[in-house]
Amino acid sequence: MKLSHNKILITGATAGIGEALLRKFLKLDNHVIAVGRNEQKLKELAEEDKRIIPFVCDVSKSTDLDRLIMFIEQGHPDTNILINNAGIQYNYHFEEEEHLLGKIEHEINVNFTAPLKLIALVLPLFKNNQNTAIVNVSSGLGLVPKKQAPVYCGAKAGIHIFSKSLRYQLKQTRVFEIIPPLVDTQMTAGRGKGKISPEQLVDEFIRAFQKNSYEINIGKVKLLKFINRLSPALAERIMKKGGKK
Repeated sequence: MKLSHNKILITGATAGIGEALLRKFLKLDNHVIAVGRNEQKLKELAEEDKRIIPFVCDVSKSTDLDRLIMFIEQGHPDTNILINNAGIQYNYHFEEEEHLLGKIEHEINVNFTAPLKLIALVLPLFKNNQNTAIVNVSSGLGLVPKKQAPVYCGAKAGIHIFSKSLRYQLKQTRVFEIIPPLVDTQMTAGRGKGKISPEQLVDEFIRAFQKNSYEINIGKVKLLKFINRLSPALAERIMKKGGKK
C-alpha cells in the first residue's frame, strides 16, 4: 500500500487507537475524514490541521451512517481507505445484567453491523479510485474469548471471519485486519495488565500495511495464536478469566 497522498475515513477517530491512526497518517501526508461522537474534540482536531475533515456521527445509528455516506459521496468521492475502528465493550454476565438487551444491541451495532454497512456503502466509490483498502479493527478476543465480554468477543469473531471472506471476494480493494492485544485506551481503563500504547499498535500496523500483510497480529496476539494452534485448551484457560474488572 502507498502510505501517503490518500484520503482516509477513520471511525472512532477522537481517542485511543483511532486518534493514534489519525496522527500517524497525517505525518505520512494524508487527508483524514475523522468520524466520532465527540463534537468538541473533532473541532479541536480540525483546528490543529487543515487536512483533518471532521464529521460528527454515531455509527450505531443508521440515520447517522446515511448522513456520513451522503457527505462522502457529495464532498469526498476521492476517499480511498476506510478504517473501521470504532468499538465498544461492556463487561457483564448474561444472568445478572439488568440492561441486557440494550447492551447487546449497542455492542453488535457498533462492533459488527456498522463496519459492514460502511463497507457496503463505500465500495461503489472505491471502484473509481486507486490504492483502495478496507481496514477492520478486530481483537485477540475474537480468536480466543474471555469470560466477561461474550457479545464483544462474538462480534469481533464475526469481524475476523467476515474480513477473511470479503478478502476472497474483492479484487481491486485490499482487505486488512488489525488484531490487537489489550491496548491502553479509555475503553480498557481499569482492565488487565501489560497493555500496549495505541502508538505502538499503529507503528506495527503501518509496517505491515505497507507490505500488504493482510492479517496483522499485534504484540501478544502473535503468541496467543501460536498457543491456540498448539493447544486450544491451554489458550482457553489463559483467556477464560481475563479482564475480570
